[in-house]
Amino acid sequence: MSFIKITEQDSHYNDLEQKSVRELLEDINTEDRKVALAVRKTIPKIEELVLQIVPRMKQGGRIFYLGAGTSGRLGVLDASEIPPTFGMPPSVIIGLIAGGDTALRNPVENAEDDEERGWQELQEHQINALDTVIGIAASGTTPYVIGALRRAREHGILTASISSNPDSPMAAQADVAIEMIVGPEFVTGSSRMKSGTGQKMILNMISTSVMIQLGRIKGNRMVNMQLTNQKLIDRGTRMVAEELGLPYSQSQHLLLMYGSVKDAVEAYRHKRLK
Repeated sequence: MSFIKITEQDSHYNDLEQKSVRELLEDINTEDRKVALAVRKTIPKIEELVLQIVPRMKQGGRIFYLGAGTSGRLGVLDASEIPPTFGMPPSVIIGLIAGGDTALRNPVENAEDDEERGWQELQEHQINALDTVIGIAASGTTPYVIGALRRAREHGILTASISSNPDSPMAAQADVAIEMIVGPEFVTGSSRMKSGTGQKMILNMISTSVMIQLGRIKGNRMVNMQLTNQKLIDRGTRMVAEELGLPYSQSQHLLLMYGSVKDAVEAYRHKRLK
C-alpha cells in the first residue's frame, strides 16, 4: 500500500479566523471526540505490546520512549510520572527527545533529522535485549525515531511505534505498530492536537497496564506512590486507615515510618501475625 500522510491533509474547517470563540471551541471538541474511538481500535495492538513488555520487565527490562517535538515531550511526560505514581525508579521507563532536555521547552533545529542520534542515546543507557523501544511520531516519518527503531530491531530488541498515519516508514521498523488514525487536524498539520491527545491516551494505557501487571497497584489504589507532598500523604494515610481499620493518626504514623501504603500495611499485618 502507498503511504498516505493523513496528518498533513487539509482541515475539515475553513476560515477559522472568522469564527467566534464558541464556534472554535465546539469545533475543536467535535474533532476531539473522534480520538477515543480511534484509540479504541488500536487496543488489540496495545494488548499485544503490553503482553510482550511485562515478562521482559519482570526480568529487569526497561521501556524507552523516543520522539521529537510534541511526541517526544509526551514520552518524557509519561516516563516522568512513573516514579511518583507507582514508586518505581526513574530508570524503569525512560523518555528520550530529539535535541535533549533543551527541546522540552524550545525547538532544536534539525535534531529530529539525525537518523543515528536516537540509537547513540539508547547505547548510552546500555540498552539490551530485555528492553523495549517505543517510537512516537504522528507523521511516522521522523528520522531520529526511525533510525533508533531500525538499529534496535537489528539487535533483537522489541520495538513498537505510535503514529497517526497508516503504513508509515516508522511502523515498518516496529514489531508492534500502533496506528491511531484520527484524521486531519483542526488546524491543518497541527499534530499537537488530536494526534497528541491520542498519543497521551495510548501512553497512559501502556504504562498503567504494565505497572498493574507488575503488581504496583492494589485494588484500584496507588499503594506504591511516592509521598512527595501533603496531598499524597493524606491520601496514603486514608488508604492505610481504610485497609487496616485504624485511626487516622496511627495510620499516618505507620505510613511515614514505612514510606508507602503497601509497606505500611504489610509491616503492620506481619507484626500482628507474630
